[in-house]
Amino acid sequence: MNILVLQHIDCEPPAAYGSALAARGHVLLPVEVDEGEPLPDWRDFGAIVAMGGPIGVYEDAAYPWLVAEKQLIGDAVRAGLPYFGACLGVQLLAAALGGRVYAGETPEVGLLDVMLTEAGLRDPVASILPPTFKALQWHGDTFDLPEGAVSLFSSPAYANQGFRFGEVAYGIQFHLEVDQQLADDWAQIPAYKTAAETVLGPGGLDQLLAGVLEHSERMLPHAHVLIDAWLDQILEHGHV
Repeated sequence: MNILVLQHIDCEPPAAYGSALAARGHVLLPVEVDEGEPLPDWRDFGAIVAMGGPIGVYEDAAYPWLVAEKQLIGDAVRAGLPYFGACLGVQLLAAALGGRVYAGETPEVGLLDVMLTEAGLRDPVASILPPTFKALQWHGDTFDLPEGAVSLFSSPAYANQGFRFGEVAYGIQFHLEVDQQLADDWAQIPAYKTAAETVLGPGGLDQLLAGVLEHSERMLPHAHVLIDAWLDQILEHGHV
């Protein structure tokens, strides 16, 4: 199927998710919404994948294209189109479905534990991951669950780390898809660097990058099995 990829900065592509999707024969069609590329008709696609970026979902005045993007996501997901969002992608999903997205008390940055909720342990997609696992966190915003959503993941800092809406729309706050090169690229983005150094202090950014290298051998396979489980869920429910 053709998959619409919503990107919000050049250095946040689908990465490991994209390679897993392509390996199964799907065609990824990226749109750089932050660069002013027009949003296509979602009805022309079999699924949407939305990635991260250094902006707030609520910054409509600074980034007017957010209004149309949230409308597209809300319309598509409510119509049953499969969706997978990471970091900003889950915040967009929450906002598009009526959930509140806002700045958290403190940025969550580092290679940190994520836990499956009770519902996550029973979910056909989320449960493919271990009950507790390490993931890369690099965000300052968080969200409230929209009405009808099922919480799948949590962390000690933020209870809402991912959810399902309907049968085939999923979003996660954390990153599993990032390799060392991509993390190095993120470290050059002022907003990301500031978030990291605010939490980790001087030298903390270097430790974070070293942590990505240390844990990527486990995180990247987790990314592959998670996106594969999502695709299997789509197939099971007859969307492709």
